Amino acid sequence: MCSANENNGTTSPAALSENPSDYGSNLKILDCNDQIKELQTIIRDKNTTRSDFKFYADRLIRLVIEESLNQLPYSDCSVITPTGAIYDGLRYRSGNCGVSIIRSGEAMEQGLRDCCRSIRIGKILVESDAETHVAKVVYARFPDDIARRQVLLMYPIMATGNTVIQAVSVLKDHGVKENSIILSNLFCTPIAARMVVTAFPDLKILTSELHPVAPNHFGQKYFGTD
Repeated sequence: MCSANENNGTTSPAALSENPSDYGSNLKILDCNDQIKELQTIIRDKNTTRSDFKFYADRLIRLVIEESLNQLPYSDCSVITPTGAIYDGLRYRSGNCGVSIIRSGEAMEQGLRDCCRSIRIGKILVESDAETHVAKVVYARFPDDIARRQVLLMYPIMATGNTVIQAVSVLKDHGVKENSIILSNLFCTPIAARMVVTAFPDLKILTSELHPVAPNHFGQKYFGTD
């Protein structure tokens, strides 16, 4: 796990741990190395150009997607090689799909398509009420048989957990089992982690970093609307 050492001039919530083991076995963090730490640093740097931001964000997205795919169920299989030998290997079980939370989650769609040809991707739009600030789902489009699928839910920045909680709730309303959902995330705060694992203890979460300060500029910078 990469160490959290950013200082935004405020006091972080001391009561919430940055140790992933405090949030249960379903919260997984990419093994930290210098490459991942550099990608996180470039994404957080206010001086990074949009072109560089998107390039390095796509690299981190690809790493998170690849590891998320490792959380899916596999089946044993055997194939015959060009030399006639039998090779015992693995293949994905059928019935996987992606769901992106609009809009920042759409940044992760291409990374999933680059790894899984022709995978079906649904969408969820969650908005906050202007007066109450309560998050609510205003649009959802899924494959008709999503209740029978393993779902990779894509949302890069999880600051409070409210948006993800609404998205998971609507997936469950459509018959998706909680333990069939894997949240693919780039940056997660301890507050969000606690909120989500408390609400959905069987949900799997895969992130690159657990840190009290989330790079909330991600969506605007990635899509060039900052």
